[in-house]
Amino acid sequence: MYKLVFLSSAKKEFKKLDFVVQKNIKEKLILLSTNPEALKNNIKALKGEFKGKFRLRTGQYRVIFQKKDDKLIITIIAIGHRKEIY
Repeated sequence: MYKLVFLSSAKKEFKKLDFVVQKNIKEKLILLSTNPEALKNNIKALKGEFKGKFRLRTGQYRVIFQKKDDKLIITIIAIGHRKEIY
């Protein structure tokens, strides 16, 4: 099981979202931390300035994260609407 770590900026972005959106994202993040293979269709490796990071698709919102398999840590970098996140 991976440990979820939020950057302070990601935590602020998360708190600004509607309650229903927060709930959906929270469910996906819990699933990501326990069983990342279950979400493999919603996870994509990023390129360019985000190289080495991944995005998780949750409806109209995206979660940008970095995964460290050796330490079992997933760092949440950014959360936002798909129009604004990239």
